[in-house]
Amino acid sequence: MPIEVEHELHTRRKGRNYGVGLLLIGFIAIVFGLTVVKVLQLGDAGQFERTDHVLRPQLVPEEEVSE
Repeated sequence: MPIEVEHELHTRRKGRNYGVGLLLIGFIAIVFGLTVVKVLQLGDAGQFERTDHVLRPQLVPEEEVSE
């Protein structure tokens, strides 16, 4: 026979859980939004590769390469 009566402590916990869940969803939305804005501002995907601060030969234009 299951217990049907819910204690008031469970009601308060449920409310806190909803609050924490909403805060988590809000944080994820902010991080996702900032990521989308940064990628859209770059425009070209080639520019996105240049932001890692590492010199890579494939990114250097052909006229600058000296052999």
